Amino acid sequence: MVLLIVSSCKEKKVEKMPSPEITVVEVQQKDVPIYETFVGQVYGFSDIPIRARVTGFLTGIYFEEGRKVKKGQLLYTIDPQEYEAKVATQRSHLAEAKTGLAKAESDLNRIKPLAEINAVSKSDLDAAQAEYDAARSYVLAMQSNLEFAQINLGYCWIKSPIGGTIGKTKARIGEFVGQDPNPVILNTVSTTDSMRIEFFLTEAEYLRLARELKGHYQKESVNQADLDKKDPRNNVSLILADGSTFAYKGSITFINREIDPQTGSLLVQAAFPNPNRLLKPGQYAKVVIQINKAKGAILIPQRCLMELQGQYSVYVVSGDTVQSRQVKLGERVGDLQIITEGLKSGEKVVIDALQRVGGGMAVKPKLIEFKSKSKTQD
Repeated sequence: MVLLIVSSCKEKKVEKMPSPEITVVEVQQKDVPIYETFVGQVYGFSDIPIRARVTGFLTGIYFEEGRKVKKGQLLYTIDPQEYEAKVATQRSHLAEAKTGLAKAESDLNRIKPLAEINAVSKSDLDAAQAEYDAARSYVLAMQSNLEFAQINLGYCWIKSPIGGTIGKTKARIGEFVGQDPNPVILNTVSTTDSMRIEFFLTEAEYLRLARELKGHYQKESVNQADLDKKDPRNNVSLILADGSTFAYKGSITFINREIDPQTGSLLVQAAFPNPNRLLKPGQYAKVVIQINKAKGAILIPQRCLMELQGQYSVYVVSGDTVQSRQVKLGERVGDLQIITEGLKSGEKVVIDALQRVGGGMAVKPKLIEFKSKSKTQD
């Protein structure tokens, strides 16, 4: 009976568990542009506040809110009665001063020939000359007062200083304007054919960008016109709030002369054409600048990476065996990662099954193509 059992066991074959099928991707090597992204705010190329420069009651509004206005177009009127009265008063003062000047001039002309024949004293001549000079100065002062009153009267008709798009009025007909707490800035006119985007760099970002630009100029050996075309400052992109990329490229037009000591940031301004009026003042958008180009970069999907206490590693499949390998990271490019050390082009790394494998494990690799879902500049 025992021999029969032993014989039966020998006839049974030992079944081996099949190797699990694991998806892998191939390590890629190619040139990759490196971008930096900054959050910026959109402004009109010119945003001109419309101010009430005199106080008074608003008597008229002569535009449609949110529409285009022309340079010199009448926008508001303020009740001019008070300022017309001041002009009339100054005119009367000027007329009075001119009358006094005429009398002083007549007296001087009468005394001069008498003084030449010593018919009057020298002191009488000096007094007449002084009175004439004072009357003349008084006329000039009254004329200046009249001009000032006329200028203030002119401020009762508020016109657009530029052509552009006007916003929502901050005051209505009948309101007292021109003095706090009443509205002083009545509206804003913006030119929107071209837009300004303002954003800030940290001190570290500025230093990095400055070094990259310096290296860009040192490496290139082309004429200045071609260099300007390749200059990252002339090739700025804009990503809008819905994730779409603005159709037109911009350029950096202004870098502030100093870093704000309170925030440690540097103000930068870029200009973008806006022919379809898609950009509006007040929007937020991401400014994307290409600061470098990594040549022959080793790339893998970020999903392949494992992190433990600041150390990164991947599972590499060699033949049908999994090996754990530490890697060093470079720049992040969307949902891809540049690897500076640890991998070579063409090697296979595990993706999406990191919890199912371990070092030394036998697997059946299934090669798939990874399709990035992000744009290069994201």
